[in-house]
Amino acid sequence: MDRAARCGASMVAMDWVLRGGFALVVALTLYVIGASMLRKFHVAPPAEPDPADIKPVNLRYRCIVCGAEVTMTAAQDEDPEPPRHCREDMLLTDA
Repeated sequence: MDRAARCGASMVAMDWVLRGGFALVVALTLYVIGASMLRKFHVAPPAEPDPADIKPVNLRYRCIVCGAEVTMTAAQDEDPEPPRHCREDMLLTDA
């Protein structure tokens, strides 16, 4: 094997080492970015309300989009926020 062939073989080996190192850096970067994105989805659920704070209510709501009705029988305060349905606030009905 002459000197030119040895130099060419070492260049090919160095090329594979650089490609492997670059692939490893890219894979590690993608992993870190993906893991940080998934970590942001972890949201703790709200704390359970104290049963002594729940008051009986008798409120009826209707969805303005589809007409679904909801009866609320307990809430944390006398005037709770209306529930959402079809991405809209439900309206308080009289009956």
